[in-house]
Amino acid sequence: MADDQQPKIIVDDDWKTQAQAEKDKLREQSAPKGDAGSDGAAPDPNRPIGFIDLVQMLATQALMYLGAFPDPQTGKAMISLDMAKLHIDLLGVVEEKTKGNLTDEEEKATSGMANELRMQYVEMTKAVQRAVAEGRIGPNGELSGGLGGSEGASPLQNPPA
Repeated sequence: MADDQQPKIIVDDDWKTQAQAEKDKLREQSAPKGDAGSDGAAPDPNRPIGFIDLVQMLATQALMYLGAFPDPQTGKAMISLDMAKLHIDLLGVVEEKTKGNLTDEEEKATSGMANELRMQYVEMTKAVQRAVAEGRIGPNGELSGGLGGSEGASPLQNPPA
């Protein structure tokens, strides 16, 4: 084909801009207020800190000690059942002491996170007990094969006897 017979591609940037604006608007509407957006952006540092932030902080700490997040210093998952239980219990205290003083959203978030963390704690405790029984955890809490075969976990702190 000759150059004058080639089909011409016309790109209309206006529809792209409009589509992106609609996507951004939907993302903004669907993202919970105060949380990082789905694009990973940090929450607005100028917004006031709320009750849900306290609940999320306690839940995050509990999850970290249940091995859900790597230790920021070592980059390895850490399991400390005592510390996880402490943070779950603190969340339970907050749940109990604020009963009747929370909005429906705050109450659902608090009880939901507390219940979920309690279940995860029980599961992790069972997994640690199985690992001790199978000899995968040494006398000082070192993992020889990891929990559930996962590699890269750091030593357990305070494993159950």
